[in-house]
Amino acid sequence: QVQLVESGGGLVEAGNSLRLACRASGRMFSNNGMGWFRQAPGKEREFVAGISWNGGVINYVDSVKGRFTISRDNAKNTLYLQMNGLKPEDTAVYTCAASRLAVASRALDTYRFWGQGTQVTVSS
Repeated sequence: QVQLVESGGGLVEAGNSLRLACRASGRMFSNNGMGWFRQAPGKEREFVAGISWNGGVINYVDSVKGRFTISRDNAKNTLYLQMNGLKPEDTAVYTCAASRLAVASRALDTYRFWGQGTQVTVSS
């Protein structure tokens, strides 16, 4: 079993930054792809960013490219999401997830374990 705990969410003004962290327990972290997803009120959960087991393959949803950076520290069992230039439309609950695969797909059903989520609110 893997437990994922997010932190770092909060309320910020547009244009500012936040850094999310996802601490994982269990041995599978370093062997599996990891992803960040978000869900805004009334909307479906969407893929934000994904990173392969060794950080060699990274992908982002188009709306965050150039603003968000995903990274991981396997020695610390921790996944990060640096979010710069935040916009009101980034407001959502952000959740990290551990993939069944070594890479990080955009497809939700490829992820096996999910965190509880952390709220990010961006005011205009």
